[in-house]
Amino acid sequence: MPELSWIDADQALPPIQQAWGAHSPAPGLLAAGQDLSATRLLEAYSQGVFPWFSDGQPVLWWSPDPRMVLRPGDFRFRRSLRQSLQRWLQQPGFSLTFDRDFGQVIRRCSTSPRAGQNGTWIVPAMVQAYEDLHRAGHAHSAEVWLGGELIAGLYFVALGHAVFGESMFTTITDGSKMALACLVSVCLAHGVATIDCQQNTRHLASLGAREIPRADFVATVQLERIKSPIDWAQQTLYWDTLTALDTLS
Repeated sequence: MPELSWIDADQALPPIQQAWGAHSPAPGLLAAGQDLSATRLLEAYSQGVFPWFSDGQPVLWWSPDPRMVLRPGDFRFRRSLRQSLQRWLQQPGFSLTFDRDFGQVIRRCSTSPRAGQNGTWIVPAMVQAYEDLHRAGHAHSAEVWLGGELIAGLYFVALGHAVFGESMFTTITDGSKMALACLVSVCLAHGVATIDCQQNTRHLASLGAREIPRADFVATVQLERIKSPIDWAQQTLYWDTLTALDTLS
């Protein structure tokens, strides 16, 4: 088994090239530690690294290769989702927003059942860390509301134009897809190159995400993160950017 680096709070993350390889017990695992501060999270995301661990474990840092990403222009805005979103937009009290209630979104994500998973990786320490990151202006939520009730949403990290998707939940059919479509529409409107999806899943692939080499992903992050930040709280659905996508089948 390869050696795993332990990092103290005053130490930098190791180079991503030291992450465990494809044939290791945990491909992409880079380091372990205890520090989950906003400063550490900013360091990690700027280098293509993210935390993922279970309750009772140390903070585990990951940088898988290849990396799963969604290029906004590849989003599959299928006819069924378009029609579902059009119907909901006609419902009184239905709205799509950003950053109205980040805390509720991440907590709902943490309690949302996941197929094939027992428990959640969004443990209390993660919730606290990302709420701190939200207050610092780097973590955001896309929300779906009906009659003042939060019915779906997702949260993500944004450094300049570098966008990193984290988790989503829904209580209605297509709810999380509508939240994602809203995020994609803003990314298209502002020229965001990619939305990080971290690891490959069949669901993400069905929405248009695909794997790219980690080196390409990190190079994109370095270019995108120095661009002027988007004022996410002022964003809403850009319908025209979605309907321009050639993925309506």
